[in-house]
Amino acid sequence: MSDNRAAANAKLSRVDKAAILLLSLGETDAAQVLRHMGPKEVQRVGVAMAQMRNVHREQVEQVMSEFVEIVGDQTSLGVGSDSYIRKMLTSALGEDKANGLIDRILLGGNTSGLDSLKWMEPRAVADVIRYEHPQIQAIVVAYLDPDQAGEVLGHFDQKARLDIILRVSSLNTVQPAALKELNQILEKQFSGNSNSARTSLGGIKRAADIMNFLDSSMEAQLMDSIRDIDETLSGQIEDLMFVFNNLADVDDRGIQALLREVSSDVLVLALKGSDDNVQEKIFKNMSKRAAELLRDDLEAKGPVRVSDVETAQKEILTIARRMAEAGEIVLGGKGGEEMI
Repeated sequence: MSDNRAAANAKLSRVDKAAILLLSLGETDAAQVLRHMGPKEVQRVGVAMAQMRNVHREQVEQVMSEFVEIVGDQTSLGVGSDSYIRKMLTSALGEDKANGLIDRILLGGNTSGLDSLKWMEPRAVADVIRYEHPQIQAIVVAYLDPDQAGEVLGHFDQKARLDIILRVSSLNTVQPAALKELNQILEKQFSGNSNSARTSLGGIKRAADIMNFLDSSMEAQLMDSIRDIDETLSGQIEDLMFVFNNLADVDDRGIQALLREVSSDVLVLALKGSDDNVQEKIFKNMSKRAAELLRDDLEAKGPVRVSDVETAQKEILTIARRMAEAGEIVLGGKGGEEMI
């Protein structure tokens, strides 16, 4: 393999490798694999597949070789299957997302009605649960991915948002009867059955993750309302939230990886509303020439709307969280995990 080909293989992300593997399988087998993936994973892999151009034979062979090696090392049918499932899902989805799924798989939970909501537009999900009991609404919101949950909350009024997020933060486990009732409600439109064991769901960390995806004005208003009711809880949620200025605490390698995924136009807009620490963190992780151009663009940029800045920052944070879930970077600051 040439040095250029080897370098190209080294740059393939895990999503790219998954796309190459699926393209190599053929339509029928690839479709069977995709059936077992969630909406976000299908979307990411689908985009990667659509963007694949001029894939070299060496790259296909390398991806296949890695896949066979991983399967050969990790698969042990009938021996330690619970441990294998935990390792596989944690590796594929990240620890936070995998934990809830692991509980549902290993404890025999059936959440097909809830799973169907993940494929729906946020407004449609909000309409489905709008007139249900607030506890049911909270279970649904806690079950959804944080970005989708944040958009769903955006379709409720402030009073309902406050009630739901408080209930999400106080959730730890969900009784079988509650999930059974919820799946029976959803069964009218989708499908659902009862659960046979408690399922881990919600909590303060989940509430913080959802708050991260709310519009800034909604987030500020909701946090003020939570603080009025329970100052300790508001502080716990704030400590777990990751905001744009926390990017200053991400390590240099993580910032460099993030910058490769962000367009220059979005970056300029986002930095217009950031503090000096974040700007310096960005500048020092760029080449001297690129940093000079970015400084010039910032100085030349006229007044911009606050909403445009917030939108750009949210876009970058969404990319950062996606990369963190994939294990490509480690987020520092309030929402980051302590490293040793």
